Amino acid sequence: MFPGATASRADAAYVVVGAPLDISTSFRPGARFGPERIRRFARPFDDYDRRTDLRFSDCAVHDHGDVRAWDDAPEYLRWLGGELRDVVADDAVPLLLGGEHTVSAAGVDAVDPDVFVCLDAHLDLREAYDGNEHSHATVTRRILDGRGACDAEIEEAILLGARTGAPGEWDRAESDDVTVVAPEDVAAFDLGARLDGRTAYLSVDVDAADPGFAPGTGTPEPFGLDPRTMRDVVRAVAPDAAGFDVVEVNDRDDGQAASLAAKLCREFVYAHAAATSDAER
Repeated sequence: MFPGATASRADAAYVVVGAPLDISTSFRPGARFGPERIRRFARPFDDYDRRTDLRFSDCAVHDHGDVRAWDDAPEYLRWLGGELRDVVADDAVPLLLGGEHTVSAAGVDAVDPDVFVCLDAHLDLREAYDGNEHSHATVTRRILDGRGACDAEIEEAILLGARTGAPGEWDRAESDDVTVVAPEDVAAFDLGARLDGRTAYLSVDVDAADPGFAPGTGTPEPFGLDPRTMRDVVRAVAPDAAGFDVVEVNDRDDGQAASLAAKLCREFVYAHAAATSDAER
């Protein structure tokens, strides 16, 4: 269980769902261990958040457990999407723990937001990777195109921290429905103004962080973001977000990537819950 996720499903405002899919990782596999490691490395965190004056255990978080993965990505994503749509139908916010980045397609499909906001080192805009249209390297393309397991109609993908991609991906990124913000520009980018009240789905690929901070990921890419910048993005997007995921954590470090992922998940809940409380008042 994710520490502090003590609410019943019936009373939950947030539902943690593990998605240990790990079939298309092209360099260092192990994302199947991500959900368990994120939960484990959340254990030492204090329940109380001084900034929002909230306790995580009072934020009505429920842990659904993992949706067991198998080796047919499209079928798995459709099944996972159904589980997440049940969360949304219960008026709760899904908190998806990956697993490879492919699982984000199911989250976006369930939430059906206006904007896909993604912290990522990679563009993930390939049409296919090694002949596979349902790969961690194609997920943003699938989300934008509304194909495969994602039928949502996205107005825009905002890719924060992206610093690598194939020529065809950079060509796709020139389209009006894609905004790429380089790592050095993320801190100054006005996310609130860009969202302008549109609903968002926030995806955090842990490889957006420089691998010096989070080495436990499948395809590490140097010259990335620092954890505080990632935290600030999560805080900025959370009030407008209807769903969240953190993905691509594996077991190839001493817990640095999982610790960062767990902390960002908690930051999302605190920021979202605080904004919801303020709106209700």
